[in-house]
Amino acid sequence: MKGLRNIAPYTPGDQPQLTDMIKINTNENPYPPSPKVTDCLAQLDVAALRRYPTLTNTHVKTLLAEKYQLQTENILVANGSDEALAFSFLAFFNSADPVLFPEITYGFYRVWCELFHIPAVEIPLDDHFQIPLTAFQQTNGGIVIANPNAPTGHYYPRETILAFVKDHADVVVIVDEAYIEFGGDSLAPFVNDYENLVVIQTLSKSHSLAGLRVGFAFAHPKLIAIAEAVKNSFNPYSVDMIADQLAAAALTDAAYYQKINKQICATRTWFTTELAALGFTTLPSMTNFVLTTHPALESRELYEQLMEKHVFVRYFTTPATMSRYLRISIGTPAEMEKVLILIKEILAPLK
Repeated sequence: MKGLRNIAPYTPGDQPQLTDMIKINTNENPYPPSPKVTDCLAQLDVAALRRYPTLTNTHVKTLLAEKYQLQTENILVANGSDEALAFSFLAFFNSADPVLFPEITYGFYRVWCELFHIPAVEIPLDDHFQIPLTAFQQTNGGIVIANPNAPTGHYYPRETILAFVKDHADVVVIVDEAYIEFGGDSLAPFVNDYENLVVIQTLSKSHSLAGLRVGFAFAHPKLIAIAEAVKNSFNPYSVDMIADQLAAAALTDAAYYQKINKQICATRTWFTTELAALGFTTLPSMTNFVLTTHPALESRELYEQLMEKHVFVRYFTTPATMSRYLRISIGTPAEMEKVLILIKEILAPLK
């Protein structure tokens, strides 16, 4: 049959439905959303669901504009950062020159380039699993980097990335900040100063709302206008009424999220230290996960044994360099204590 699309889709992490499990494979926040989200949900006007949702997301945009000293015209609200990224790819990457992004990074970048027929070149990471920024000094039609990067956890300071954006002023540079709330400094306040900069964020990780699907793009108004045109050419109502109201509620409780994310960072530091005591090598991380490997036990074997014990972590089969590692999301201290006990049991026969 003619005209059918053949594409390798993005492979998400497993979503097991067990009740007695520790699920630390998809970088979800282990803590519940803000109580203000709970209150908002309880007060929702169900009758209003007969109407279409807002087209403007004014409340959410206003709260974000206040956070980053921007205008609402600098912000696009979308159905998760995935949609914000997809709209950005469609809006800004229309050159015959290839888009550049790291070889080891968020897997959706590759999928969107194939889906939207965007030429692409993948830049290998260096020997330290860092993005070699100087390797992007080649002809291109745009650049995408995640900072912090996933699944490596590496983070470049704000000044380094701003200098990088300035060096590539002739193309749009998308900086995916899905994990920025776990210790980094956002570039969002600078989108009016760097007219080629697009910053992407999400409420999935830092705000415990992965199930809600709300994300954002921040950019100069002229870029946001183009992205909004793409959104309105695809689905003007992509953010439903419930998501819009709950997202706004979450954004009014910065203190709560700063508290839980500080706890996640503290747990990450402690867990990394404990892994080192067991012989693991763990890459430095500024995210809510760690990437780690053990010299005496293959990562696939550890992954499978943990899964048998109802502990779910992330194992990557490709590229080959990644198959040596496991990505472990940071859960609560109690969850990570249990994980360490189980890892010790698995390692015991190897002594």
